[in-house]
Amino acid sequence: MSMAAEDLREQARALRERRISSEELVGEHLRRIARHEALGAFVHVAADAALQAARAADAARAGGDSRALLGLPIAHKDVFVTHDMPSTAGSRMLAGYRSPFDATVVARLREAGAVCVGKTNMDEFAMGSSNENSAWGPVRNPWDRRAIPGGSSGGSAAAVAARLVPAATGSDTGGSIRQPAAMCGITGIKPTYGLCSRHGMIAYASSLDQAGVMARSAWDCALLLGEMAGFDARDSTSAQQPDTDYTRLLEQPREGADAQRPLAGLRIGLPREWFGHGLADEVAQPVREALRQLEQLGAQLLDIDLPRSRLSVAAYYIIAPAEASSNLSRFDGVRYGHRAEQYRDLAEMYASSRAEGFGAEVKRRILVGTYVLSHGYYDAYYLQAQKIRRLIAEDFLAAFRGCDLIAGPVSPTVAWDLGEKADPVSVYLADMHTLPASLAGLPAMSVPAGFGLGEHARRPVGLQLVAPHFGEARLLHAAHQLQRASDWHLRAPHD
Repeated sequence: MSMAAEDLREQARALRERRISSEELVGEHLRRIARHEALGAFVHVAADAALQAARAADAARAGGDSRALLGLPIAHKDVFVTHDMPSTAGSRMLAGYRSPFDATVVARLREAGAVCVGKTNMDEFAMGSSNENSAWGPVRNPWDRRAIPGGSSGGSAAAVAARLVPAATGSDTGGSIRQPAAMCGITGIKPTYGLCSRHGMIAYASSLDQAGVMARSAWDCALLLGEMAGFDARDSTSAQQPDTDYTRLLEQPREGADAQRPLAGLRIGLPREWFGHGLADEVAQPVREALRQLEQLGAQLLDIDLPRSRLSVAAYYIIAPAEASSNLSRFDGVRYGHRAEQYRDLAEMYASSRAEGFGAEVKRRILVGTYVLSHGYYDAYYLQAQKIRRLIAEDFLAAFRGCDLIAGPVSPTVAWDLGEKADPVSVYLADMHTLPASLAGLPAMSVPAGFGLGEHARRPVGLQLVAPHFGEARLLHAAHQLQRASDWHLRAPHD
């Protein structure tokens, strides 16, 4: 069997046992990337640099180095800047841009020994739910190439699902890790806001953006998250939390639990609002089956209410565009980024450079954001959206007084066909189940739960788990126990 077909945990074991070298392992993944170029998962492949780093990892291991990620191949979403590769955020505005430094997340994984093979495709400036908004072309779902992979981290999700890399970084503003993870049949976690540094992550909406990870299993995510997380003085929103070995906590049983019921005593809340109108049957059935498996593992399922979660879409699509309009004002054609070739004066240079450099969805959100921040509309829209955001967070706080985790669907539908949704609002509604946790800054993850029905029988479905702030260990433990009892995360698309 190809080692590329194995998960990160098994690849790490193979390297430790000297059954394969890092150079051989990285070379095998590079060949798969070249063979599956039509997926559009990568925007830059650093083959020579990756092989050189792999050889250095082999030499370090021979010298006694035992870092957890030493020699393991990964990929980074193109939203994280890298000093040795282009960083474009999926936009013509940043075509060819090279950062003078690494993002903190990139630097920490590099220090842990991981070998970066390249940068993955994404919706432009992380604005999208389908990965059709990239300036470098859409990404295709490896399970069904007629379908989207989800967005905005669709390139990372497709790369992991197609076994091009065992793991990849992603960013989640309103669901951009969880939704593509669900639609590509892999595991993805968005940590608590502030757990992973945003330094060097090209900003979309600063109060929502959070770095995370996508991999085959909860164990793999736990390994990577432990290396990525940590306080960073260069990020003013970085949280001071103790370093945590999440993999060590995965196997620790709950008090009073046994081998057959490892989740005994765990209370899981099911929001009534997440299982009503708009949820497709082909999503509801696998999700409910996964919930029954959690119940068999000892968890107690409780009906709860998150009454203000229905307002999440409206609140998010005011707050996020407002922050985007501010963040993207720096791309003016003066210091870096695209500059128009023809213009008569400075004002025309600004206008032409931004018109040429930004795509349609980015322009749409800049216009919305500028409108809601303008005089006379700030109080009516932006301020009201922030008040709703606080109410949504309070609903979660109230719910967690009676339960330990919250569970439900990730997306109301399976992945749709490329080009199927021309109406932006219909795409925005695909985030209805992921936005509440993002607005509240809570950790949440997607776990493979099955597949759709009929003509969608090859399109994956994900179960979403949400925890209180800094409850990543609780999330990962529940997901790991579910994956020990099921095999959805082991399924792979045909080559």
